[in-house]
Amino acid sequence: MIVQTAPDGAPRFVIRMCEHTALSDRFADAFGNDRFAPVDDPAARFIIANHDAGWAELDNEFRIDPATGYPYNLTETPFELIMGTSRGSPDFNEAHDPFSGLLSSMHSWGLYNGRYGLSDIVLLDKVAEQNVPAAEQMLAHEETRQERLKEALRDSPDTREKVAGDRLMQAYKQLQFFDTLALYFNRTHEGGRSEAVFPHVPVSETEDVDVTVTPLGDSTYRVAPWPFDGDRLTVSFDGRYMQPEPGNDRSPSAAGLPVDAQSVMMIAG
Repeated sequence: MIVQTAPDGAPRFVIRMCEHTALSDRFADAFGNDRFAPVDDPAARFIIANHDAGWAELDNEFRIDPATGYPYNLTETPFELIMGTSRGSPDFNEAHDPFSGLLSSMHSWGLYNGRYGLSDIVLLDKVAEQNVPAAEQMLAHEETRQERLKEALRDSPDTREKVAGDRLMQAYKQLQFFDTLALYFNRTHEGGRSEAVFPHVPVSETEDVDVTVTPLGDSTYRVAPWPFDGDRLTVSFDGRYMQPEPGNDRSPSAAGLPVDAQSVMMIAG
């Protein structure tokens, strides 16, 4: 679950991971123009829309972090629960399609290893020492899964091109852009967002660029270079405004809070 920042004393916007991935998929739907190659693989679109599917059961429980009174926020979630999501998402996506499963496994592995060199944030370095063996076991399992799925995809003439050359990393980089762009809006409230640079956004199989997002005020953001269709894009994402509930272990009532939405408009730089 994602708990957005907020001004002091204000309720915080709490976002399920399925609501986060829905925003990622909205970006994927709009991605592509005369310069940027679109996402045209249904299996890639499926994983983009479901890359955090392993969080579904946990999100439904609204487990409360005693340190904040809000639901556990992303990496602040207890380690043993995160481990279940790290394997659960690839399991879910592999059941749909081997390429979806491969990208999902790469996403789980990449989060702990600097997104295959695309990021300087390495979650494995932040894992408590006593939990490192379990994390390494999970990562080894995902490495084995990836090799198995790559082999299966190579064996079929209908799918072998998906893992040939730079195609696989292009699809992975697209997923990472949609994920991190959605997190940019999900994690921080309107007044707290600053200019951000998203590196390694794929133009094609062989070309990447850095995309810069600049707040202009009034929920409007300039994006350059522009990777979407048209010259502007308005998106919204769901969540619910919540006050802290200290002393509770879980908050079933939070699941019944009215769903609200936040909207942003992006314009070509």
